[in-house]
Amino acid sequence: MEQLENVVTDRGSKYAVSGGPARTKAEADALLKELKRNKKYAKATHNTWALLPSEGEPLKNDDGESGAGMVILRMLERDDVRDTVVVVTRWYGGKHLGGDRFRHVQTCVRAWIDQFRA
Repeated sequence: MEQLENVVTDRGSKYAVSGGPARTKAEADALLKELKRNKKYAKATHNTWALLPSEGEPLKNDDGESGAGMVILRMLERDDVRDTVVVVTRWYGGKHLGGDRFRHVQTCVRAWIDQFRA
Protein backbone atom coordinates (compact mmCIF):
# COMPACT_ATOMS: atom_id res chain seq x y z
CA MET A 1 0.00 0.00 0.00
CA GLU A 2 1.27 3.43 -0.93
CA GLN A 3 0.47 6.35 1.38
CA LEU A 4 0.81 10.10 1.56
CA GLU A 5 0.16 11.70 4.95
CA ASN A 6 -0.58 15.31 5.82
CA VAL A 7 -1.67 16.15 2.29
CA VAL A 8 -4.15 18.84 3.37
CA THR A 9 -4.87 20.59 6.68
CA ASP A 10 -7.84 22.94 6.93
CA ARG A 11 -9.59 24.32 10.03
CA GLY A 12 -8.26 21.48 12.12
CA SER A 13 -9.21 18.69 9.71
CA LYS A 14 -6.33 16.63 8.37
CA TYR A 15 -6.26 14.51 5.23
CA ALA A 16 -4.18 11.60 4.02
CA VAL A 17 -4.46 9.31 1.00
CA SER A 18 -3.59 5.65 0.49
CA GLY A 19 -3.94 3.19 -2.33
CA GLY A 20 -3.08 -0.22 -3.58
CA PRO A 21 -4.03 -2.97 -6.01
CA ALA A 22 -7.57 -4.31 -5.87
CA ARG A 23 -10.01 -5.73 -8.40
CA THR A 24 -12.97 -6.66 -6.18
CA LYS A 25 -14.83 -5.36 -3.17
CA ALA A 26 -13.26 -8.13 -1.08
CA GLU A 27 -9.77 -7.00 -2.09
CA ALA A 28 -10.68 -3.36 -1.38
CA ASP A 29 -12.04 -4.38 2.03
CA ALA A 30 -8.83 -6.29 2.76
CA LEU A 31 -6.72 -3.22 1.92
CA LEU A 32 -8.93 -1.04 4.13
CA LYS A 33 -8.60 -3.57 6.95
CA GLU A 34 -4.81 -3.46 6.55
CA LEU A 35 -4.90 0.35 6.65
CA LYS A 36 -6.99 0.33 9.83
CA ARG A 37 -4.47 -1.90 11.60
CA ASN A 38 -2.75 1.42 12.19
CA LYS A 39 -4.73 2.90 15.12
CA LYS A 40 -4.35 6.37 13.68
CA TYR A 41 -6.38 5.34 10.61
CA ALA A 42 -8.80 3.20 12.60
CA LYS A 43 -9.70 6.28 14.68
CA ALA A 44 -10.12 8.56 11.64
CA THR A 45 -13.52 10.16 11.17
CA HIS A 46 -13.79 9.02 7.53
CA ASN A 47 -11.99 6.52 5.30
CA THR A 48 -13.72 7.11 1.96
CA TRP A 49 -12.69 5.03 -1.02
CA ALA A 50 -13.36 4.10 -4.63
CA LEU A 51 -12.29 1.37 -7.03
CA LEU A 52 -12.57 1.25 -10.83
CA PRO A 53 -12.14 -2.44 -11.71
CA SER A 54 -11.21 -3.56 -15.22
CA GLU A 55 -14.18 -5.91 -15.08
CA GLY A 56 -17.43 -5.27 -13.28
CA GLU A 57 -19.09 -2.23 -11.80
CA PRO A 58 -17.25 0.70 -10.17
CA LEU A 59 -17.30 0.60 -6.37
CA LYS A 60 -17.28 3.40 -3.79
CA ASN A 61 -17.90 4.00 -0.11
CA ASP A 62 -18.48 7.41 1.49
CA ASP A 63 -17.92 6.22 5.08
CA GLY A 64 -20.13 9.05 6.34
CA GLU A 65 -18.55 11.75 4.14
CA SER A 66 -21.51 12.05 1.77
CA GLY A 67 -20.44 12.32 -1.87
CA ALA A 68 -16.71 11.83 -1.30
CA GLY A 69 -16.61 8.32 -2.79
CA MET A 70 -18.07 9.65 -6.05
CA VAL A 71 -15.42 12.40 -6.17
CA ILE A 72 -12.68 9.77 -5.89
CA LEU A 73 -14.36 7.54 -8.48
CA ARG A 74 -14.67 10.39 -11.01
CA MET A 75 -10.97 11.15 -10.67
CA LEU A 76 -10.04 7.49 -11.15
CA GLU A 77 -12.22 7.40 -14.28
CA ARG A 78 -10.73 10.65 -15.61
CA ASP A 79 -7.18 9.29 -15.28
CA ASP A 80 -8.17 5.70 -16.16
CA VAL A 81 -6.71 4.32 -12.90
CA ARG A 82 -8.04 0.77 -12.84
CA ASP A 83 -7.72 -2.14 -10.42
CA THR A 84 -6.54 0.21 -7.69
CA VAL A 85 -8.45 1.24 -4.59
CA VAL A 86 -7.77 4.79 -3.42
CA VAL A 87 -8.70 5.74 0.15
CA VAL A 88 -8.92 9.33 1.36
CA THR A 89 -8.76 9.58 5.15
CA ARG A 90 -10.04 12.57 7.11
CA TRP A 91 -9.62 13.36 10.76
CA TYR A 92 -12.37 15.87 11.59
CA GLY A 93 -11.07 19.05 13.16
CA GLY A 94 -14.26 20.37 14.74
CA LYS A 95 -15.38 22.78 12.02
CA HIS A 96 -17.56 22.00 9.03
CA LEU A 97 -15.75 22.58 5.73
CA GLY A 98 -18.76 22.70 3.42
CA GLY A 99 -17.84 22.27 -0.24
CA ASP A 100 -14.15 22.71 0.55
CA ARG A 101 -14.09 19.09 1.71
CA PHE A 102 -14.62 17.93 -1.88
CA ARG A 103 -11.72 20.06 -3.10
CA HIS A 104 -9.56 18.52 -0.40
CA VAL A 105 -10.55 15.00 -1.49
CA GLN A 106 -9.62 15.95 -5.07
CA THR A 107 -6.29 17.37 -3.90
CA CYS A 108 -5.51 14.11 -2.08
CA VAL A 109 -6.41 11.88 -5.02
CA ARG A 110 -4.46 14.08 -7.45
CA ALA A 111 -1.39 13.96 -5.17
CA TRP A 112 -1.62 10.16 -4.98
CA ILE A 113 -2.03 9.71 -8.72
CA ASP A 114 0.80 12.12 -9.47
CA GLN A 115 3.11 10.42 -6.96
CA PHE A 116 2.39 6.77 -7.66
CA ARG A 117 0.92 6.54 -11.17
CA ALA A 118 2.83 9.18 -13.11
